[in-house]
Amino acid sequence: MHTTETTRRPTAERKRDTLKRLATERDIWVSTAHPEHGPHQVPLWFRWDGRAVWMCTGATSVTARNAREEPRVRLALPDTHDVVLLQGEAECFPDQDVPADAAEAYTARFRWDPRTEEGSFLYLRVTPTAVRAWRGEPELRGRLLMRDGAWLA
Repeated sequence: MHTTETTRRPTAERKRDTLKRLATERDIWVSTAHPEHGPHQVPLWFRWDGRAVWMCTGATSVTARNAREEPRVRLALPDTHDVVLLQGEAECFPDQDVPADAAEAYTARFRWDPRTEEGSFLYLRVTPTAVRAWRGEPELRGRLLMRDGAWLA
């Protein structure tokens, strides 16, 4: 989505637009860090369940290793003209322990079931504690839409 709007949207409209993007977009950038190895960032497919972001990655990937060691993560939708940033803590679920409804919803969305693949996968669930969204400079002030897990609008 590319926009060149320069007017400030009301907070409720930014929240509505953010929730729509979370429900419809496919890719999200995941930023993790490890105390000894530093930061790491990758794009992953994701599914928004209305409260949390669900992703899946190889169980031995850098993202999986980092999330296990340091669960604080940042997520970003891939549009720099319509910024959406989330932060929270990743809960890790080995593919054999993921809640069935979450795995089935992920499979339905992407027509791919990591549980049937060779090798192990790790599902990550991130319930945001903070969400920021803005389009351009007019929306920088007031870009915080969620604080401490509660929507502000």
